Amino acid sequence: MIDIQTVLHANRNGENKGIYAICSAHPLVIEAALEQGLQDGTPVLIEATANQVNQFGGYTGMLPKDFLDFIGTIADKVGFDRNNIIAGGDHLGPVCWVNESAEEAMLKARDLIASYVAAGFKKIHLDTSMSCADDPECLPDEVVATRAAELCLVAETMAKEKFGHSDLVYVVGTEVPPPGGAAEEIETLELTSVAKVKETLALHNSAFLALGLVEAWQRVIGLVVQPGVEFDHTSIIDYQSEKAISLKEYITTIPNIVYEAHSSDYQNESAYVELIQDHFGILKVGPQLTLALREALFALSYIEDELIPVENRSHLRTVCEQEMLESPKNWQRFYPVPASKGTLYRRYSYSDRIRYYWNQPRIQSAVKQLLDNLSREGIPSPLISQFLPEQYKAIRTNKLVATPEALVKAKIKQVTEAYAYACWKQ
Repeated sequence: MIDIQTVLHANRNGENKGIYAICSAHPLVIEAALEQGLQDGTPVLIEATANQVNQFGGYTGMLPKDFLDFIGTIADKVGFDRNNIIAGGDHLGPVCWVNESAEEAMLKARDLIASYVAAGFKKIHLDTSMSCADDPECLPDEVVATRAAELCLVAETMAKEKFGHSDLVYVVGTEVPPPGGAAEEIETLELTSVAKVKETLALHNSAFLALGLVEAWQRVIGLVVQPGVEFDHTSIIDYQSEKAISLKEYITTIPNIVYEAHSSDYQNESAYVELIQDHFGILKVGPQLTLALREALFALSYIEDELIPVENRSHLRTVCEQEMLESPKNWQRFYPVPASKGTLYRRYSYSDRIRYYWNQPRIQSAVKQLLDNLSREGIPSPLISQFLPEQYKAIRTNKLVATPEALVKAKIKQVTEAYAYACWKQ
């Protein structure tokens, strides 16, 4: 197995190599990503976020061990070696409990970290950048670093108790974008300065050493910074390599560490190549994967409208809308728009808040009915050409079979292929 440290060492040495993290808990997304890795002969980094998977179940209802069993079962299904899966924990810290006091939130964050490490997660993103209920609005970087070190100590202790040693790798940083993209409209972004990078690393180094985490500090592989990429509901900030020259040059002076780019979704394919070349050796992708899933399922639902009698249809789009309206907590505060734009944002926003609803029983049932209907009926080629034109081209050249599930995964792989090219093939 190619380990993540080997890949990132190659990146630091100027090779066009890196790794992308699949940040999703949807089974079709995981399956497509593992098939991509199988095709490329590469490891696959799959990350669970603290709100998706935690010691209380998260919004998926899965504990950390459950998540690893879940992706392992999918790996077995597609013939992907479980040993080639790198399991990562994303935004691990007090993020789920920021409405509580810092003391209470950090206690839960410690339990969160311990549960991830005990389950077998190996890449740990220590994210303590958010303010809790009794914190100042802008949390001092010294506090962020101290809390990160405290969580690292929990992780190291658990790893040694459970496995006899620690081979965990860590990602740190104070300028961490919000999970899932910006909640407000954005026009420009200010890149993290080299001075900020120096300060962040110095503060974390001091905090780690103060707790005796000398060896763990050698396994800090990534620093989250703002490279100038982001997306909001309807727009994208594109990467501009020329603005990141000083960041690129500075990180080569720091042993073992590359940058980790969050919110890299929706960039042009050339941007991923440039990010890897500029030592953003870890690229995170999440909402773009489930947006591709949603695009494919909605496309199939329009095909279903043309083929299936109304009384037998899944009515997937309507069911999704009903579920989101009946349970608005996962989208309402993120989409502060007039009611006239609500449907547009709920269905089509780049932030893809609909991804929180795919595990709802009514929606799962509708998806199953949709796929079953079209599997039985068969899909005429002109309808694939109309609604899934890129997949139609692949079918015409015998690179893809025209089953509903294969069409969905092929749509998702349009995303993974762009990342895979930048990380492994350029």
